[in-house]
Amino acid sequence: MKPRKSEKNRTKRTGLPQWEYLAFIAAVFLTFILCVSVGTVRLPWTDVLHYLEDFIFGTKHEFAVSTAPSIMTVRVPRVICVALSGMSLALCGCSMQGLLKNPLAEGSTLGVSSGAALGAIIAIAFDLNMPILTLAGPTVMAMLFAFGSIMLILFLAYKLDYSLSTNTIVLLGVIYSMFISSIIMFITTFASEKIRSITFWTMGSLQGSTYTEALMLLSVLVICGAVILSRSEELNAFAIGEDNARSIGIDVRKTRLTILIAVSALIGTCVSIGGSIGFVGLVVPHMTRMIVGPNHKRLLPATLFSGAVFLMIMDLVSRVILRPRELPIGAVTSLIGAVLFVFIFAGTRRTDR
Repeated sequence: MKPRKSEKNRTKRTGLPQWEYLAFIAAVFLTFILCVSVGTVRLPWTDVLHYLEDFIFGTKHEFAVSTAPSIMTVRVPRVICVALSGMSLALCGCSMQGLLKNPLAEGSTLGVSSGAALGAIIAIAFDLNMPILTLAGPTVMAMLFAFGSIMLILFLAYKLDYSLSTNTIVLLGVIYSMFISSIIMFITTFASEKIRSITFWTMGSLQGSTYTEALMLLSVLVICGAVILSRSEELNAFAIGEDNARSIGIDVRKTRLTILIAVSALIGTCVSIGGSIGFVGLVVPHMTRMIVGPNHKRLLPATLFSGAVFLMIMDLVSRVILRPRELPIGAVTSLIGAVLFVFIFAGTRRTDR
């Protein structure tokens, strides 16, 4: 019996439908305009659009606010970095949850973010910056420590539990994060003159972001994001179980290593630029999964857009809630993310019943 045309088209569909892509892109664009317009100084959204037009096409407009161009020069790269960081962290969390088949898996719970922060803090405390690229030291160290952290956790989990139980991995990740926190305290004690910079990495902030940092985030996201998105079918198989993945011919070890390398590079770059920002990779994939379903061919690209919207809104809250004082974005994401996760978990339990 031949499958009906609608069923055939449905089985061949990959990624999000076109209208969903347009909806997510529109949500990102509108959130971007809102976040650029609102802040310590409010700007008319028309000025924002005109400035972007001037910046891209070289046209000239008169602005209702005389300080609009200078403010936008500061605010635009920050919002871009926030959006790219949100996309990267959300994508990492989604891929790790599928890879490890654990709803709690993400950079923070598995110790990857803590390891990356430690690498960046060591680079700052011991002046490991390169003279030409000031971010090279923290960025490279953050990436190396992020990858080393996840590999160490997987090695210990394998030694303690040959089946690599996800519960064992998550438990070791939590313990490892506590261990890293104690090391960071020791470094802070002996590098008191760098305490402001170290506090920046531990609390998370994208204040003062530049177009150079945005370009760095974009480059790593394009490369590593493409790697993760190309593994959507493998992640679907992992979500069912590793035995299922092996039975359909997937090289489990190679796939796991490839995704973990990409995740480590993304988290390391985000931490080196914005510090530790928690709960993005944990909450956003769950919220997105409730909208588009568990199929990673749709879930991964949808999570990219959702992560950008989520973190831009969190950054906006951190800037305006105590205006003119600014809160660390990591504190805002942890506070709001924890509340959202409780509601998501409670709703999931009710559905299961």
